[in-house]
Amino acid sequence: MSKLHLVFGGRVTDPQTLDFSDLKAIDIVGIFPDYASAEKAWRAAAQRTVDDAEMRYVLVHLHRLLEPELPSA
Repeated sequence: MSKLHLVFGGRVTDPQTLDFSDLKAIDIVGIFPDYASAEKAWRAAAQRTVDDAEMRYVLVHLHRLLEPELPSA
């Protein structure tokens, strides 16, 4: 199985949390086959909104959610 990664973001109610204020407005950047390409996409998305403290982008390890029993290495 590929080590899939999801990058998404949106406006949060508090910059200290991941409580997204409008789930319908979530920006799904994409699903990536490896960490390096996902991190590159995450950095680009986060950089575009660096001046907006209420915008937050995250990188999710989908492979860990799909098969949690597998080692993370």
